[in-house]
Amino acid sequence: MPIFEYKCNDCGTGFEKLVRRAADSAEVFCPSCASKHLTQQLSTFAAHASGGPARAPMPQCPGGMCRTPEICGRN
Repeated sequence: MPIFEYKCNDCGTGFEKLVRRAADSAEVFCPSCASKHLTQQLSTFAAHASGGPARAPMPQCPGGMCRTPEICGRN
């Protein structure tokens, strides 16, 4: 289920709303002033990780002897 970001055109409040279906977006209103004059904002993706960069070990071919390691990339 996508979370959409909105900005109220009347009071300027920005907020997020979980919208289950596209038809439900018509029922979204500003939590501050109850206005339905909203503009959907562009959302950005953010991922947070703790600690430094970690690399997972490369998987090995099941038989241990790959004939084409430059193609397979698993050796």
